[in-house]
Order: sequence, then C-alpha cells, then structure tokens
Amino acid sequence: MFDLKAKRVWVAGHRGMVGSALVRRLVAENCSVLTVSRDVVDMRRQVDVEQWMAREKPQVVFLAAAKVGGINANNIYPAEFLYENLMIEANIIQAAYKVGVEKLVFLGSTCIYPKLAAQPIVEESLLTGPLEPTNEWYAIAKIAGIKLCQAYRRQYGCDFIAAQPTNLYGPGDNYDLANSHVLPALLRKAHEAKLRGDASFTVWGSGTPLREFLHVDDLADAVVHLSKVFSGEGHINIGSGQEVSIRKLAEMICAEIGFKGNLVFDASKPDGTPRKLCDVSKLKALGWDHARDLKTGLTQTYADFLKRPESAGSQK
Repeated sequence: MFDLKAKRVWVAGHRGMVGSALVRRLVAENCSVLTVSRDVVDMRRQVDVEQWMAREKPQVVFLAAAKVGGINANNIYPAEFLYENLMIEANIIQAAYKVGVEKLVFLGSTCIYPKLAAQPIVEESLLTGPLEPTNEWYAIAKIAGIKLCQAYRRQYGCDFIAAQPTNLYGPGDNYDLANSHVLPALLRKAHEAKLRGDASFTVWGSGTPLREFLHVDDLADAVVHLSKVFSGEGHINIGSGQEVSIRKLAEMICAEIGFKGNLVFDASKPDGTPRKLCDVSKLKALGWDHARDLKTGLTQTYADFLKRPESAGSQK
C-alpha cells in the first residue's frame, strides 16, 4: 500500500473535469494538494514545469492535464492535439523523475486501442491494430505517455503508472457543441430543444455505436485507489464494464430532461469506433468497482448542468 497521508500531491490539470474531481476526492486523504494555473506554468514549456516542480517538490503527481475534445475537435485541430499533449506529458514525467517524485499516475484514454479491437478490450490490445482515424492524434499522444511511464520505470526505477479511463461525464464537463464529447453535447442539445419547444433535435451519426460511460467522481475514486494499491509497468483500464448505444443514451437524456420531441440521426456525420467497452477485470481484481449506474449519474449531471451559464439560453 502506498500512503497518500501527509504527502505533497500535485494534481496537474486541476481545472479540468478529471483534475477537479481528483481535487474533490483527495480531500479525504489528509494530504496537501498542490495546484498551479496556466498563467503561472505553461506545461507545454519544459523550463516552466521543471522550475515549478523543483520549487514546490511534489511527492505525488496525478497527471490529468491534457488538451481534450470530441470527434469534431480532433478532426479540426490534429496538430494541436498531438503536439500539446506530447509536450505536457513529456515535460511533467521528465521533471517528476528529476525531482524524485515518489508516485506518478498518468491518465490516458481508451481511444488508445485499435478501432476494431476485440470486445471487451483488454489492456494487451494496445498496439495490435490501426487506430480510429477520427481521434488518432490524441490517441498517439496518450500511447506515448504510457510508454514514457514504462520507460522511466525500466530505466530509472520510477514508480510511474498509467490508467486508461473510458468515456467520462459529470461535473466540470465541456458543453461547447463544437468541441464536446457525445454525452454533454446530447444533454445540452436536448435541454435547449426543450427550452425552444422544438419538435426534434439532431444527433450526430447513426446512433448505433456502443459506448461505455463512467462518472468522473467514480474515476477519481478509482485513480486514488490505484495510486495506493498498484505498482506495475502495464496500464490499467478504468470503466464501468457496461455499454449503451448512442441512440439509447440520447433517449435516456431526453427522458431525464423531459424533452418529448423526436430524435433525428444524421448519418452523414462520423460514428467513430463502432464499439468500445473496457475489460475491467484487472481493476476489479485490485479491489475497485464502479459506484453508480448511468441513470443515477445522468440525474446528478443534469442537476450540475442547470447551475452553469450554458443552461440559461436557448442558442440556435
């Protein structure tokens, strides 16, 4: 068991959905949580990261900082998704080694797996086939992060581990319709359609792809658990082990929000990977299982969304 008590713990990316969930979760660990804003440390710049870490001397790092977005954003900004994520993870991992960080947890994404990987996806599927083209830039950067953790463990004996979350949702999500992931985009579309009294709203793709979703606070709990009980070269999947079609997800969101209109599926838009379900047997063997079902999570997420500025308008 690795004990977080009284440790100096840096949550890199604390303002993001995952980072803020980790900050909430770490309150119960009696540790000292370190954060730093982008205007103080540009994590894409090696000198900024190394100087700050040398000064603050974190003992534990949760590496949640990343440039993220959905299919549309990945298609439009491939260079930014590849370059920025490579720089962020490489700078932090190298600096963690230099200052003697005791434990580092790198957070990736299940988009690292081949587009047509056998389901449910086991960790050993990594690098066994072509990636999904619509998010390969982000995936390649995250694969590099996993390999960096493995390389520093092999060469320097660093206790750096990697965890691969499935599709996340919950407090702090991005609801920008141009750049968000599928669940927050559908939630906002349904909410605004209800406010306008629309007869329908459009869902990208055919509605047939199957996806797995995990509430971000459950992810944070799993990540903290892994930091205590896991030390190994292989990465660990984090997910619910349950899947739902995009059509069913849209229907559940409409039911939660109270939108009574129709769903129109735009098959001209990309579906992405046809199915993506994690095998979470290794995580369960380490003593953790997901805490809430999707319906409960959607209720909590919509309540959080209603507190946000985006919920007030009915933008076209």
